[in-house]
This record gives sequence, structure tokens and C-alpha cells, in this order.
Amino acid sequence: MAAPGSFERPHRPGEHEAALPDDRRSAIRLAALLLFATRGYLATTMADIGAAVGVRGPSLYKHVASKQELLAEIMTGTMARLLAGFQDAISSTDDVREQLRRAVEAHVRYHAQHRFEAFVGNREIANLAQPARDLVLRHRSDYERGLRRLIERGAAEGVFTVRSAQLASYSILDMGIGVAAWYREGGEFSVDQLAYQYGDLALRMVGAAPQRHQSPA
Repeated sequence: MAAPGSFERPHRPGEHEAALPDDRRSAIRLAALLLFATRGYLATTMADIGAAVGVRGPSLYKHVASKQELLAEIMTGTMARLLAGFQDAISSTDDVREQLRRAVEAHVRYHAQHRFEAFVGNREIANLAQPARDLVLRHRSDYERGLRRLIERGAAEGVFTVRSAQLASYSILDMGIGVAAWYREGGEFSVDQLAYQYGDLALRMVGAAPQRHQSPA
């Protein structure tokens, strides 16, 4: 997911970083995701996707109508999961400081664990046809606006000190999106450790000193 004004990341995920599932429709979607991430949407053909799952010619079209359908499914699905994660995060507490932390943690976890979706979502919006493009753009705006309103509420309550809630929301979202470019499992930080530390960074960004909790091991 890209925040408004976000930039394209140069990193491309490795082509063989995910195994295809057994379900044929899911396997086709995942193969398309991997190819869109590594080769780009325009450079990927339906024949490429079919070859990746061992399905040739007309048989592929029994499962999916076009690669545009696959791109739309990937990108709208990404936004649906991000929005659901945000709502779950802010619904789990009434404390605005903790709501912001949990929303940021959900944002970071998604981008650490769904790097292919994040990469495709950042790069391929121009190749997404209508009406799916408008839907994704509207969902992106809703996502950013939800975070911004949270920051505005915290400022109104005297919990946050920030000159521009919009600039803060853009910065926090883009900071989390960047995780998709570099995070790898087995590195210095676990996903939980990473998410917690990004929560601290976000709280500092809005002028709220993080409360002292035990960081995940």
C-alpha cells in the first residue's frame, strides 16, 4: 500500500521466495503476484503465469479471465486487509496513544509479512484499470485519513504535540511501507520486535514519549 506521494522502492523481491499453494486458483494468484513483483505487470503474460503453475492455454482461462483481473484482486485485497487491520487495532483499546501504537504495529507487520503485495501495490497502480483503480485510491485515502484523525484526536486531547497531522500520517505510513523493501525473516529483529520499535518511533514523531513496556523478545 502506498501513502499519497510515496515513492517507488528499488528493491525487487526474489523470484523464488514463496511456495505455490495446492489450490489452483490460489496458486495462479500467487504466481501472478510473484511475477508482477519480479518482472513487472507489463512484462508478464498470461502464458508466463500459466507456465508458473503448469497450466497451458485455454485451461488457464477456466480459472481466471485476465491478468488485469489478477492485478485488481491483489491490490484491492491488499487494501482490504490493511483497512481491516487498522480497524482491529483501534477497536482493541480506547487510549489514543495505544491506538496509534497498535495501528502502526499492524501497518508494519503487514508490510514485513506481505512484501510482494506491498511492492506491487506501490508500483502498479498506473496499470490498474477502472473501476478498480479508483477503488484502491479511495481505500488508500481512507486508510491515511483514519490515521490522521487518530493523530488529530490525540493532539486535541493534549496527548500528542504535532504541527501537521497530515504530514505526520504520511511520514508514519511511508516509514512502515519501507519495511517491505529491506525486512527479511531471520535477521536482527523479529516481526514483533520490529513492529514494537516502529510504534515507539511513531509516538516520538507525534510528540508523545512512549510508555515504558517490555519490548517483545
